[in-house]
Amino acid sequence: MDWTLEVAFLPVTDVDRAKDFYTRIGFNPDHDQSPTDGIRFVQMTPPGSSCSIAFGKGIVDGGPPNPGTLMLCVSDINVARKHLLDAGVEASEVDEQAWGHFVYFDDPDGNHWNVQYLPYR
Repeated sequence: MDWTLEVAFLPVTDVDRAKDFYTRIGFNPDHDQSPTDGIRFVQMTPPGSSCSIAFGKGIVDGGPPNPGTLMLCVSDINVARKHLLDAGVEASEVDEQAWGHFVYFDDPDGNHWNVQYLPYR
């Protein structure tokens, strides 16, 4: 039996601002539904990913930022950093470690992201 991670939930304060941010950096808006007045569910998927993020109104307990860090994996860290900068995102310089190269950024609610490139793959 496979166990797959499909969705990671993020706390946000402004659903439309978050949706705009993630659309700007290339995530696909898969769902944006309000089944009741107290719930709005937005699901977005990074290009090429099998796992999505979800945020909205009435679906995540607690406020932002998420206490953890989410990780995206890429095949070219410099292209990924340039993509983020071109989208108006404040992204770190490339952090080259022996085990991988990384770029860090936060969404408008302070949710932390880590972009990883593993040169030995």
